[in-house]
Order: sequence, then structure tokens, then C-alpha cells
Amino acid sequence: MADFYQTLGVERTASAEDIKKSYRHLARKHHPDLNPGDKAASERFKQVQEAYDVLSDPKKKTMYDQVGFYSESGAPRGAGPQPGGPNMGFGGFDFSDFAARGASRPPGSTGYPQEETANFQDIFSQWFGRSQNAAQQAPQKGTDLEYGLNIDFWQAIKGTQARLTISRHEGCTICAGTGQRSGNNTLCPECNGTGNVTQMAGAMKFSLTCPKCEGGGRLRGRCSTCHGDGRIAKTETVDVRIPAGAQQGARLRVAGKGNAGTHGAAAGDLYITVRVEEHPFFRREGDDIHITVPVRIDEAGLGTKIEVPTIDGRALLKIPQGTGNGQKFRLREKGVSRGGTRGDQIVEISLLAPDVRDERSRELLKEYAELHPEDPRSEIWSKV
Repeated sequence: MADFYQTLGVERTASAEDIKKSYRHLARKHHPDLNPGDKAASERFKQVQEAYDVLSDPKKKTMYDQVGFYSESGAPRGAGPQPGGPNMGFGGFDFSDFAARGASRPPGSTGYPQEETANFQDIFSQWFGRSQNAAQQAPQKGTDLEYGLNIDFWQAIKGTQARLTISRHEGCTICAGTGQRSGNNTLCPECNGTGNVTQMAGAMKFSLTCPKCEGGGRLRGRCSTCHGDGRIAKTETVDVRIPAGAQQGARLRVAGKGNAGTHGAAAGDLYITVRVEEHPFFRREGDDIHITVPVRIDEAGLGTKIEVPTIDGRALLKIPQGTGNGQKFRLREKGVSRGGTRGDQIVEISLLAPDVRDERSRELLKEYAELHPEDPRSEIWSKV
């Protein structure tokens, strides 16, 4: 059986906030929308969801910490004979000692007969099952939702407004999220309104959650619309503002747009992961924009001024005399504006060799070679 703490990568002493942070990181990393076609990532995402579902709920976490598992029935899934004895089917409580002592004693002797052992098993089974019912009836905060959103380069640079259709659970308006229909609010005859019943096992007395009212003390019918859950499934359109300068993988939070909580508890949040399409010319690195522009050898040799594209339009760039291939120039504050600051634009020079197609150009290049006979590779050979 998987260790939920190991699944989320946290210590058993981790706080609720640390557990939540680790869950969000792993859910974003392994989300199926971000890993299309990756079955391993999809399976890992399910494991992370299962672990967080238990460790984020105080009652479920308490049971998990005490007995090493959580299930709706109160016993591990697929539980059968466990290592350590044949009667380990009740969350690690071993009843074999009671049965063995009862079987070894003659009639009339003191001890724990097998009938009492069976009663203990019934009591623990009821305790686990009913404690889970009580936990399910308690208000629980709604779970968060994760969605991916594709935007193009310019939408990320300038900011945009996006419309997203999501599926979520919202509070039932018929029962106001309580899960119960109005009327029929009568005192429970089983527990007389206390919410607990007493059961005997030999000389021992146990107080258990009342099975009839599930600990509420009163009988109320379930809402026919939400069937007692207090929530109904709904498809909703959400308008999301993407701020200017949004980066690849940016995660936006829309408060209260996750699944509604049970029995009137607060809703979770909606988290949107942004995926930005690449631009064919502009390259973004952080808040800086990088471009490569071609320059003729006469422009680089003599120096000139050229126009270069920026995300704001055209800008004038001075090319100094003797500029070399691959040389980079910085245009201050011509990059991405985000959070009150703005990056730069980096312009890399790509020298173009002349395409000699006429005799006059050929003669000029030969004349240039005669005027400058130095070997440009001499420095390389001196280092080899």
C-alpha cells in the first residue's frame, strides 16, 4: 500500500500548508493537460490526488496516521489475511489473542470467549464505518481545480481577457448546500437526540455514533436534487484576465471558482496554468527580447544606423564601425513590461557575405584584399 506522505514528498510531521504546497507543485507537474499522451504522468497525477484527498482532510488524516490506511469501509482495499495473524482485517487490530485464550479455557472459566471476540470485531467494524459517515457529514472545504490555457505570444506580452469553460461542483440552491430537505426534522428515536448509542461487548461498554441519524440527533430527509451531498455538477464560463507579461507556465488563481465545499463549506480555488506559443522572430528569455538581424559587410565595416523591429514597433540602432559577426547590442527597456519593471531587447548581428555576380564587385574585393593582406586566423594558430 502506497505511503501517502512519500507520494507527496513530505515528512509525517509536515504542516497542512506544506502538504498543500507540495500537492500543488506535483499536480501542476504531472497534470494530464501538461503531459498529453503520458500515461505514467496521468497515473502519478491520480496518486497525488488520492494522497492529498486523505492528508488534507483532518479526520481522514487522523485515521491514516493511526492505522496506516484510509478507506470508506474502514478496512484497507483488498484487505484479507494480513502478515501477523489471521484476524488482522480491522485496521491492524488483532483479535486472535482473544479467540485463542477463549478456546484454551474450559467452560465457566474467566477469559474472552469467541463470542466476545466476534462482538469486538463488530464494534470496531461499526466504529470505522460510522466514523467515516460522520466525517462525510461534516462540512469540508471544496477541492481546487486545475486547468491549462493556451495563449499566443502577443497575448502574453500585452495581456488579454480569456473565457474558459470549466466543470465544477457548486452549492445546491434547493437545500442551500445542507444536503437536507426542509421539514421532517424529528428527534431520533434510536439515540433520543444524543447522536450516540451504547453497545456492550461482554463486560465492556462502547459509545458509538448512532447509525440511524449518523450522529446528528435528528432525522431529516436528504435533498432530492443533490442527494444529500449539498452540491450539484455544473458547467460554467469563467472570464480570466491574463496580465501583461505573462510567462510560460505562469499559474493564475481565481478565488472561489473551484469545487464547492460540502454542507455549506467554502469553495476551493481555480488554478490556471498558462502555455505561451512561440513567435517566429522574437525570442523571449525572462523579460528580455532577443532578435537576430542581418547586416552587410559594408555597413558593419563603415558603420551605419539601421531600423530594427521591437515589440513596440521600429527602433533605430547604431552600428559602430568595425562591428563583427555575432556582436550583440542592448536596447534599454525595449523588452517585456511586467510588475512595474521592463526588460531590454538584445540585438545580435549576423554579417552577410556579399554575393559577387559582376566583374566590378570582384575587382573591388580583390583590391580590398590587396590593401589588407593580414591573415585573420593568425591569432588562432598562435593559441593552438
